[in-house]
Amino acid sequence: MVIIRGKGISAYIGNMKLFVMKSSSAFGEKVAARLNMPVAQHEEVDFEDGEHKARPLENVRNEDVCVIQSLYGDGTLSVNDKLCRLLFFLGALKDAAASRITAVVPYLCYARKDRKTKPRDPVTTRYMAQLFEAVGVDRVMTVDVHNLQAFQNAFRCQTEHLEARGLFARHLMDSLPDEDLVIMSPDIGGIKRAEQLQRLLHTKYSREIPLVFMEKYRSGGQVWGEKVAGEVKDKTVAIVDDLISTGGTLARAARACHEAGARKVLAMATHGIFVGKPDEKLLEDSLQQIVVTNTIPAFRLEQTRTKEKLLVLDVAPLFAEAIRRLYTGGSITELLEA
Repeated sequence: MVIIRGKGISAYIGNMKLFVMKSSSAFGEKVAARLNMPVAQHEEVDFEDGEHKARPLENVRNEDVCVIQSLYGDGTLSVNDKLCRLLFFLGALKDAAASRITAVVPYLCYARKDRKTKPRDPVTTRYMAQLFEAVGVDRVMTVDVHNLQAFQNAFRCQTEHLEARGLFARHLMDSLPDEDLVIMSPDIGGIKRAEQLQRLLHTKYSREIPLVFMEKYRSGGQVWGEKVAGEVKDKTVAIVDDLISTGGTLARAARACHEAGARKVLAMATHGIFVGKPDEKLLEDSLQQIVVTNTIPAFRLEQTRTKEKLLVLDVAPLFAEAIRRLYTGGSITELLEA
């Protein structure tokens, strides 16, 4: 496993205070270091009956506050534990008279269930928005949600949606500068995401890169469809997605590209969840490399052979610069196109 770190920046942001929940301390400290500012002090207390509390240990009255917490389950806390702790802490900041509260959530849980696909289905994206708004959050910042339109429509408070395509574009140009490259979406629903990366590569690096996609159908937990729409023969294919869960979709896409004559295949996704048994799917011979960011630590790959294929890009600098621009009047749009 390789971590790629970017260059440092120095920025001072008025009276803004940056809190980092304990389970996201490694990521949050990277953001704080990039901003050249300390992490504000708080405490998290666990009680014997399973309940907990969190409170700031510094005065936040009339101050802008950012709180960093990535919402994924791990071996210590479930995703629900982390969500509950974050919401209670945000509420405590509001009660302590913080002026404006920004929840910085690198991985936003429950964002994949954004519509009813079966009768009486929940729409958890909307419920998540209601929870954040109920505790008084003024702004939510995240990166590469599953469905951007659903995310933006669900929230009534301000949202800032970051995108990792700039990181992926730089990686492709640095590592594969002379390759005959193709950008691929593993399903029709992800074409817009793949198209944005293709457009950035064209605009910034003057590379004319074809876009292809693979058919994919899902029903009752079953996934099928193997046809590649587009030409990949003798080309290097970069499969682009928002997340990797079990890895089944990527493995299918990689096999389909290989069977269609692709020379090399790599996968790029912002969030590496890696549930299930990664070695059973992601060791697929036709998939040479897996590139993710550190919104979720790749702890589930520690005892696997799949980690030998893994490259982790550091997205903390992107969050740091976005936070800096929020408080100094800079453009987030320009940041994402840089």
